[in-house]
Amino acid sequence: MSDELVTKRKQLPEKYEVPPSLPIAIPIQLMLLPLQKRFKYHFSGNRQTNTLNKPEWYLTQVLMWIGNHIKFFEEKIQPIIDKTGCSLDAKLEFSRGLVMLVLEKMSADIPRLLYDDGLFCHMVDEILLFEKELHSAYGYPNNLPSCMHILSEETCFQKWLTVERKFALEKMDSVLSSEAAWVSQYKDIADVDELKAPDCAETFMTLLLVITDRYKGLPTAARKLQFLELQKELIDDFRIRLTQVMKEETRSPLGCRYCAILNAVNYIAAVLADWADNVFFLQLQQAALEVCGARKTMTELQLGQLASLESSVFDNMIDLLERLRYDMLTRQVEHVFREVKDKAKPYKKERWLFLPSQSDQAVMSLSSSACSMLLTLRDLLLQLEQGLCHSLFKSFWQMLSEKLDLFIYEDIILANHFNEGGSAQLQFDMTRNLFPLFAHYCKRPENYFKQVKEACVILNLNVGSALLLREVLQTASGKMTDAVAYSEQPTAIAALNEIGVYKLAPQDVEILLNLRTNWPSTGK
Repeated sequence: MSDELVTKRKQLPEKYEVPPSLPIAIPIQLMLLPLQKRFKYHFSGNRQTNTLNKPEWYLTQVLMWIGNHIKFFEEKIQPIIDKTGCSLDAKLEFSRGLVMLVLEKMSADIPRLLYDDGLFCHMVDEILLFEKELHSAYGYPNNLPSCMHILSEETCFQKWLTVERKFALEKMDSVLSSEAAWVSQYKDIADVDELKAPDCAETFMTLLLVITDRYKGLPTAARKLQFLELQKELIDDFRIRLTQVMKEETRSPLGCRYCAILNAVNYIAAVLADWADNVFFLQLQQAALEVCGARKTMTELQLGQLASLESSVFDNMIDLLERLRYDMLTRQVEHVFREVKDKAKPYKKERWLFLPSQSDQAVMSLSSSACSMLLTLRDLLLQLEQGLCHSLFKSFWQMLSEKLDLFIYEDIILANHFNEGGSAQLQFDMTRNLFPLFAHYCKRPENYFKQVKEACVILNLNVGSALLLREVLQTASGKMTDAVAYSEQPTAIAALNEIGVYKLAPQDVEILLNLRTNWPSTGK
């Protein structure tokens, strides 16, 4: 055996923290010698094949050598080794020897690449493709020296982070300034376009996903966490950009672009929530927990939440996005509410005291003063249903119905008195016209207008039932001053529940009863 063969392989500089490994087995070294000579001949010195802008040449060559020799090592060499009783994987030893050539080549080239972003980024791209094929196609183990150990060296790694940030920001600028930024690429495919995410949001999340795939193979959790921080910075930067564009659109909160921005915010928050349950990010969460625990940068409560998986690595980002989503939705609700409220002015002035009774009308019809209000409401609901994704629109109409319920109850019902015809007309307008506008979005829309619905029940009770109910309520409220005040309260609640009133308090019902004018003269 030659002394040259039993000496250790050429060592990489100490700054590269490559896992320690045994020297390549001597029989494999013998077989590697011709390939090593060819590699050094073509990819060192002044050869045309040794060029910084073509790292794929030497990477492809190594992969080709591995692929071409697999069958030979499996069928010819491995059986010989197995007969000796030696636990050696010939194919793996051969691959390891070739990978060491790549690592030595990288360590020589990187110092010259650090000053050219384009060349450096190209090298990283090619290295990542090489690593992916090496591990997936040829089963190269993660615990052996690899290119990712070279990229993890401090100077090289910081350069990698810098160029990733630079190109990501450039991509964000390009995406947000494109003509298709706020249009969904799936707008014509209803089943696919459930979230109605505009192109800029989808492209941005794809960018983040690509970054994740690029740093997944890093050998240490500490390096992965640094990339995770970069992703968080990019998410926050994109959120700020969305906020800036949104502020330019606040004058038309029902417009297509405003809705697209809102859909984008909702989409990003939803995807981040999904990622939080991904095994890779759960592992990073555990790593972050250990780092934060060691540095004591979190409170015990925060550490406990991380450890119990109550929170995730994206929680802060999701909270900020959800706050923006709520603010934007609220602005839309307020805008629609103002429009409807303005159109409701004639309806508020309706002469509820002097309307003909139901028996005097051949057919009940919608109050003419309510037409403009309900038409406006219908049109705006349709407009936003088309502009917002399903989950956002559901939140919108539920928030709006709550405001409308309170408005009609306080500004229209409590502000007027009703004769029998007025009570019947109000009930008809609400149950046959207002509530059905929301029936397309839920099975029982009246449940979102509980105060109005129950007020209509009270105002339309027949006189006998209304007298009995008023007597029960007065009895209960009259005893509220003595020691057994609350003993009668369940009776009042039971009486209200019996007629379908659950939300309004007994005091509210008494007020409503006093708004009726169709009491018999003896009952006054």
